[in-house]
Amino acid sequence: MESIQSVKSGADGKFVIDQSLQGPQLVQTAFDGVVYNNILPPGSATTGLSLDVYNSSKQPGDAKIARHFLIFQPTGGQMQVSEGFQFSNNGKTTYNDPEGGTLKFYLPAVAKGKVQVKATAPHGMPIDTEADQTKQPDVYKVGFPIKPGETDFQISYTVPYDSGAVYEGKIFGKTEEPTLLVVPNGITIKGEGLESRGQEPRSQASIYSVKTATYKVEIAGVAPVAGADDSSDSDNGPSFEEVSPKILQQNMKWILALAFGILALGFMVLYRAQPISQPVELATALPSLPGSRGRKGKGARVRVTAGIEVEVEGKDSAKGQNDRGRG
Repeated sequence: MESIQSVKSGADGKFVIDQSLQGPQLVQTAFDGVVYNNILPPGSATTGLSLDVYNSSKQPGDAKIARHFLIFQPTGGQMQVSEGFQFSNNGKTTYNDPEGGTLKFYLPAVAKGKVQVKATAPHGMPIDTEADQTKQPDVYKVGFPIKPGETDFQISYTVPYDSGAVYEGKIFGKTEEPTLLVVPNGITIKGEGLESRGQEPRSQASIYSVKTATYKVEIAGVAPVAGADDSSDSDNGPSFEEVSPKILQQNMKWILALAFGILALGFMVLYRAQPISQPVELATALPSLPGSRGRKGKGARVRVTAGIEVEVEGKDSAKGQNDRGRG
């Protein structure tokens, strides 16, 4: 999308962009070191728009790891690992620590630092995010801000695999629920402290939980090939040899990676559908309004992709009242 105009709001949150364009529009609001996105579908009102921004802090505050899981997918001599974190921030402050990292995770040395991280902000889409190595061996950090609401991280990497090999894991930070370890049908996993949580109905993947911050598990077996049939043909019937098309043979690792990604994404969606112990409260406040904690007189930088004449909704934290405006 083409950037149309950038303005700075007043201390009361008001801003005006005098443009007129058709099609989808995106409003990006930068406040206290964090960028907030607001998508305007075609036909949306161009006046009276309310945007939510928050004070930020290097302290986690109410931001916590609500859920954490790992999916192990052995394929030949390699095993793909997808690790998911779901943060819940029930407060009204964004946890933002680009230098120290808002998320830390363990990456085995055999992965050789090759890792892919996708982060999803509240009501947002997954975006690629950089992971940096810390001073601790095999520990990486991500500086993605944890805004009020739910923020998801999906971490993917590959390690060598031998049936019966031991995999070690570490968990950084306290989780509200036990960590889940998931293996596909045909793969076994065992280790001290593991507790069976049953199977996922559709894929028949086995789910286990572990409560300790460090763990060692032995993973064995080979995942069955989809569509494989072990039954023998009749002696009187014709015999068939199934040969994969050349394009499939050349791109099988990418197809398997795509299938693995779909499995991880499906598990994340299923996991997010489960209720968390406490409801998430989204702030409807602009912290820069007069009377708001130490932010009086501070404006927000706003960039809009189309013509909008708006006034930001704000909240006076001292009075506990909302200030609404009409553009």
